Amino acid sequence: MPAVDPLAAARHPHTRAEDAMALCVGVLLISVGVAFYGSAGLLTGGTAGLAFLVHYATGWGFGPVFFVLNLPFYWLALRRMGRAFTLKTFAAVGLLSALTTLQPHFLRFTELQPLYAAIVGGIVTGNGFLVLFRHRSSLGGVGIVALYVQDRFGWRAGKFQMAVDCCIVLLALCMVEPLRVAWSVAGAVALNLVLAMNHKPGRYTGM
Repeated sequence: MPAVDPLAAARHPHTRAEDAMALCVGVLLISVGVAFYGSAGLLTGGTAGLAFLVHYATGWGFGPVFFVLNLPFYWLALRRMGRAFTLKTFAAVGLLSALTTLQPHFLRFTELQPLYAAIVGGIVTGNGFLVLFRHRSSLGGVGIVALYVQDRFGWRAGKFQMAVDCCIVLLALCMVEPLRVAWSVAGAVALNLVLAMNHKPGRYTGM
């Protein structure tokens, strides 16, 4: 295959329409992954994992909790990643919060095997994150830190987020049975393998 000129690709950034479409597609994929996790009583990593813990412990809705937990991270996003990234991330977080609140009216599972839910949910969610990352957006929280670390130090966002996600999922042992935690770790690995294989520095030059 012919070599790709990164400078030539950078001269053709994504349009606003492309960014808007990518934001909708990425968040929709992630919302489906969240539905898999929630229906099977599983967890995920990052801010979403913390939101699940609060949801399981208190019964509060996942969407509102997820939105509030992300608020402190916008300062880092604005300082380090720029205004456009921050605005797109804020929009993505708000859209996911709304979708996960409304989604039970459109998507329900009568039976869902937990290990299947973990792996498939992780793959679907990972692809959603990939779409957002390639359009310079995220879902806040650990995603913002992972992108900053990759841009600043060259560490792969997928591997960094995988380590953080597994730590967060392990914290759930105090309120979730160990077998479901193990399934949740499998889901976190599946999610972040998608990112580690497809979101490497220099491989994709979308702006």
